[in-house]
Amino acid sequence: MYPFVRLSEGLEIPSYFLVISLVLCLGLFWIVRRGDRSQLPQGQVLDLSLWLMVSGVVGARAMHVLYENFAYYKGHPWRVFYFWEGGFVYYGGMIAAFLAAVVYLRLRVPASLRGRYFDAFAPVLSFVSGFGRIGCFLAGCCYGESCEYPWAVHQRHPTQLYALFWETAVIFFLLGVERTPPSQRPALLRRPGDLFLLWLALHALGRMIMESFRGDFRGNLIWGFSVSTVLSSLLLLSSVIFLGIRGRRL
Repeated sequence: MYPFVRLSEGLEIPSYFLVISLVLCLGLFWIVRRGDRSQLPQGQVLDLSLWLMVSGVVGARAMHVLYENFAYYKGHPWRVFYFWEGGFVYYGGMIAAFLAAVVYLRLRVPASLRGRYFDAFAPVLSFVSGFGRIGCFLAGCCYGESCEYPWAVHQRHPTQLYALFWETAVIFFLLGVERTPPSQRPALLRRPGDLFLLWLALHALGRMIMESFRGDFRGNLIWGFSVSTVLSSLLLLSSVIFLGIRGRRL
């Protein structure tokens, strides 16, 4: 793998943070374009994006500290802030970002428009989630179990690339649904906010598939499953239920 990008003698940049920074910049550019197309105030779109990025980083770090390695950080509390050494949990960031978005939208955006914000962000979130895994691939984290297939990388499943390919397919699928007139969509995909719920369901399904090939340490197991698998199953179930309930109200 390539955990560092060497710029010059003695100057290296962690490839993970370089990829994440580039992906977030591209995602920010895309969400501004999508916000303009959806006639959403650009200032609010940028503000919400900042809330998501900050809360996402804090939440991802907090879940790593509190769940994956609490005993270590309890003995070395100052190392909580050594974020450049790695240690982020995706679902911690996702949960924190979602809560931050709910708070921001309730405070700043009328209820009738909140679903449009969620829909505008859906494919961008898929992009950030999928292409951010390139950073994991280069850093060598989130690796898979032993694999003897031709596409194996260092004799392991390239789970990071599985996530990238899945989310890329999800992006095209979401954009295809978005371009379809609401009257031609299934009843459960006609309301503002339904596109976001669809992404949640597809993302959770893809994460469950990815988790089945993971070989790295991800904290204590719950009923024999990783916490990410459990959270993904709950997310998938709740998203499908919400879509079904909303579809019946039409």
